[in-house]
Amino acid sequence: MTLAIGLITAAAVAFLPATAASAAPKPSEAQLRAQLKQLNSKVDKLIETYNLKRVELAKAQQAAKAAKERLAVAEQTLATAEQRVADIASMRYQSHDPSVPAVLLSADSGGVALLEQLTAEQQAVVQGVAKARDDKKSASDQAAALATQISADAKQVSAQREEAQDVIDDIQKKLQDLVPFGPGRSANGSWAPELPTGSDNITARTRLMKAEVGKAFKLPFEVGCFRAGSSGEHPLGRACDFMMSTGGTTPSAANNALGDRIAAWALENKDKLGVKYVIWKQRINMGSGWRAMADRGSITENHYDHVHISMN
Repeated sequence: MTLAIGLITAAAVAFLPATAASAAPKPSEAQLRAQLKQLNSKVDKLIETYNLKRVELAKAQQAAKAAKERLAVAEQTLATAEQRVADIASMRYQSHDPSVPAVLLSADSGGVALLEQLTAEQQAVVQGVAKARDDKKSASDQAAALATQISADAKQVSAQREEAQDVIDDIQKKLQDLVPFGPGRSANGSWAPELPTGSDNITARTRLMKAEVGKAFKLPFEVGCFRAGSSGEHPLGRACDFMMSTGGTTPSAANNALGDRIAAWALENKDKLGVKYVIWKQRINMGSGWRAMADRGSITENHYDHVHISMN
């Protein structure tokens, strides 16, 4: 199995401290995202290869079980045939036993032919049992070999995955460090008021937050920010709704999970970007944990179909 050792090692080395003379230029955000995507793809390939080996092992184990069942049937058939031949042979040579049918007692009768036929049948059964035993041994050997190999592969894949995950975690941390500070942040962490600008009618901080979310996630639908005639931060240009579904419907499982990640990301970068609070799935989080909100009567009003991010 070919594993991405070179890629992972190279990526890991890229993040080791360097001297001032040999320090490489700091990777750009685009370069880091490309490395992360490539590493994730390689890790997925490792897991796919491992899982295919598990499937092969299961098939080999099933074949061994079937061969064992065939062997048991063949051995029982052989035992029955052996007993039949032994009984006939015994009768054949006990010519003075009145219970033996005449057809089996005469050397010139069909008894000899019958005995020969049964002997031939016995030989066929013996051959069948021998084949069944060979098949069973072959399947058992294959299953044992695969079991040994998959155990070794599992350890190797686990080690490779851990190594790759360390690099991925490092890249993600560096990506996190690349999230810029929003404009208007004072030394004590407070935020100066901003006027909406531009054709989108939102503040610079809101625009930066929207752009950063777009960089971090592949958004499935349009993002709505400025909205006149409503309450809250939307008419002030200080909030955006990141839609996870349309038409007031419940998001798919994948988009629901995406909403969870966006909400968590916004809270994680709250102090850098100037996030005031996040609303998602009838809950609000202002930085100190989620708390439930009153039922407003619909999927949209309860924020089950979009993540709402308000800015300072």
